[in-house]
Amino acid sequence: MGDRVLKARNRRGRWATCLGVFAAALWLGAGGLLAAQPAQAATGGCAGDLVRTLPFSTGEVRVYKTRDRACAVAVAREPGARRPMSVSIQPRGGSPVRDAGQFARYAGPVTAHAIARCVYVKGSVGAGSVDSGWILC
Repeated sequence: MGDRVLKARNRRGRWATCLGVFAAALWLGAGGLLAAQPAQAATGGCAGDLVRTLPFSTGEVRVYKTRDRACAVAVAREPGARRPMSVSIQPRGGSPVRDAGQFARYAGPVTAHAIARCVYVKGSVGAGSVDSGWILC
């Protein structure tokens, strides 16, 4: 009878340990998600360094670059009501990647592989728009 009691206690101990580990992982994961949001909100979801800002009357297009990728996001000058926005990026010799729709703050991010390649960026917010020509060559 003593063996049964010890085995039951061991099972409960293992269960409690597993539950504790799971709860700690969940807590740390939730904390990581909450901490990462402000950093991405500042860049619109693009990784890398801000290399160009293309201003126009109703907003701007921000272009970011990492070692192997270029990323673009169109940001409204005055966030608020939903309005038509779009952003696209095209690597030289490749197809454009586009995000368009009714947005309140920004369109994008859109990314393209850009190792040693120029990119062409376009963006619009409402009636205003801009295009970059070939950049990051």
